Amino acid sequence: MKTSWNKPDVCSGFEDYRDLPEQLLGYRFLFKELMPYLLRNEMILDYGCGPGKVAMRIAQLGAKSILAVDTSSTMLEISRARRSHSAIEYRLVEDGNLAFLGDNSIVAALVCFVFINIDSDARINSIIREIHRVLQVGSPLLIIDTNPLSTGIDFSTFRNGEAKGYRYGEDKTEVLHVPSGDDLILHDYYWPIEMYQRILRETGFTHIEQWEPTLRDIPRGELNAFSLLHGPIDWKGEWNHPPFILFRADK
Repeated sequence: MKTSWNKPDVCSGFEDYRDLPEQLLGYRFLFKELMPYLLRNEMILDYGCGPGKVAMRIAQLGAKSILAVDTSSTMLEISRARRSHSAIEYRLVEDGNLAFLGDNSIVAALVCFVFINIDSDARINSIIREIHRVLQVGSPLLIIDTNPLSTGIDFSTFRNGEAKGYRYGEDKTEVLHVPSGDDLILHDYYWPIEMYQRILRETGFTHIEQWEPTLRDIPRGELNAFSLLHGPIDWKGEWNHPPFILFRADK
């Protein structure tokens, strides 16, 4: 069963979800990698932008040109309504096609929680290959997904699958705890770390780096400041288990 990302209740639930572990144990690391490219005043691609939370954060960091694309028209309606910004252009795409972008036309690309929603590694390969085409030589592709090694573990705001051994590409249920209502149940797919590494190599990327941070990798002062900003957080598995897998790969 595949999640319908155009259903209003799915999109509104995803918008209401508080992505606190994602911010601290995911985007924190990706944005650090992205910072040198923000200063170049060239286009950054946010592939699979959803409700625009990541695109807006990049704009607030100083990016001047962000192309935020998604296959869901409903998600893009939320993005434009709630996260309009002079630096961001939101655009609908189909089947990973970026034909409206020329070769070597963007300075960096982010893909956040996209590939876990795709049911075919051939399609993932096609998307990564297309991103490779539009990236400038020497530019990074930054990826974050839920960690396939942390299935079944209760984290503060979600649970990624069940405590079982999953087959390659098997259906997997993700449970997001939404403060304003019932849990949001998403249906995604299990892709092992080796798949990401293999497809990145096959599509021509080099210097592939990988991170699996836990709360133990966050300086105590920064963790305290984060809690002061967002209120008390009932951290759970984040202390000992990495909830996300992050990659940087260069063209």
